[in-house]
Amino acid sequence: MDQVVGRQSLPDSPRTFGFFVDGKRMEAGERAYFERRSPGHDVPVTRIPKCTREDLDLAVKAARRAFEDGRWSRIPAVERANVLLRAAQILRSRAAELAYWETLENGKPISQARAEVDGCAGMFEYAAGLARTLHGDAFNNLGDGMFGLVTREPIGVVGLITPWNFPFLILCERVPYILAAGCTIVAKPSEVTSATTLLLAEILSEAGLPDGCYNVVTGSGSVIGQAMTEHLDIDMVSFTGSTSVGRRCVEAAGGNFKKLGLELGGKNPQIVFADADLEDAADGVAFGIGFNTGQCCVSGSRLIVERSVASEFEKLVAAKLAKVKVGDPLDPSTQIGAITTTAQNTTILDYIARGKEEGARLVCGGGALDFGRGHYIAPTLFGDVTSAMAISRDEIFGPVLAVMPFDGEDEAIAMANDTVYGLAASVWTKNIDKALNVTRRVRAGRFWVNTTLAGGPELPLGGFKQSGWGREAGSYGIEEYTQIKSVHIEIGKREPWVR
Repeated sequence: MDQVVGRQSLPDSPRTFGFFVDGKRMEAGERAYFERRSPGHDVPVTRIPKCTREDLDLAVKAARRAFEDGRWSRIPAVERANVLLRAAQILRSRAAELAYWETLENGKPISQARAEVDGCAGMFEYAAGLARTLHGDAFNNLGDGMFGLVTREPIGVVGLITPWNFPFLILCERVPYILAAGCTIVAKPSEVTSATTLLLAEILSEAGLPDGCYNVVTGSGSVIGQAMTEHLDIDMVSFTGSTSVGRRCVEAAGGNFKKLGLELGGKNPQIVFADADLEDAADGVAFGIGFNTGQCCVSGSRLIVERSVASEFEKLVAAKLAKVKVGDPLDPSTQIGAITTTAQNTTILDYIARGKEEGARLVCGGGALDFGRGHYIAPTLFGDVTSAMAISRDEIFGPVLAVMPFDGEDEAIAMANDTVYGLAASVWTKNIDKALNVTRRVRAGRFWVNTTLAGGPELPLGGFKQSGWGREAGSYGIEEYTQIKSVHIEIGKREPWVR
């Protein structure tokens, strides 16, 4: 019998998935499998094929055929939009199923996973509208003999490499925009969270996406991901992950000078001024570090707070974190679930130990939580942190918050910018002039004022500095997957050159 946990059942045996090429589910055959154990329950939940470079070649050929024969790239935009709208409807009808597998593989709370699926449906609906509004420009100012056009064309075959922290959300921040532009896709999810990427293949086929337009090849980053960035018949790679791996993508992409879209690491500041609503700000800061168990590239992991209220605010945040419910990801009341991988669990605990060794003051949390099975870490707050400490400079990717006081607006901005990253930032203040000044001067691709981690399909995502290249979502998200062509049209008879 399936084991009941929270209000849902764990699978009695792991579900076996196949990879997906040219509209077909491919059996693993003699290939080995990854067996994924739920990080919240330590039981096997899925089996995913370990694909080969030959499998990737097969998928790329299918995507190339689908692109070149025009079955998707050259159909009217309204037809592409209709497929995306149908996909959104199916997503909503299968939301509970998608959230369940997302939670089992990732360890995030089931309530969060369900909300993310709803948001993903909205991404498809928004991208459907963009498909019909994508346009170029006309130049009627070149004189009587010339008319000019600038057209946008789909870039071609896109390799999509997604991470384990938001397997479905990050996928859907990209897939509908890539498809709306008229491109075809070969996707490689993280080997530990592949289920929902493969389920999306079923959904898109049911929605009417032609065969070959969305393919999924599962496997490790070192094998399939590396091969994808090197592949000479892939026109663009979109990669989301660490800055160190992003750097390797840049090196590998040189073979055919493929375009890259990179959303990389972050060490994001939350700046709190003394004039802020401190109770509300404390709740927002707790959310900013606790959401997705802190395994979030835009997580607000550096708390930069005005010195006059630093002690009071630290106590407020600690009190909030103490009330956050950590536990079984399948329980709808859980707010912080499990750490996704054993390696990441070790990394977070190592950083907590290092913070103590470097002299930071542990305010709350500070270690693993024992629920009998799975990996759980208490939300952790450090005070007396300096800019030289690793916990203030490195992306920990866990629920660890470092507090640093500031004196004056200029110092706050300087501290916020004192990082190689520039992915996101938040500011908390009731003074609109102060908020706008900070927003303008802090170098980050996403910014929140008196909130954090808010968003939707309308606004683009991306970073400054070593946090990446390009933008996803919003109208910029579809443009990212196009290239521009200039067209010159002679009107009448051109002036002869040879006389």
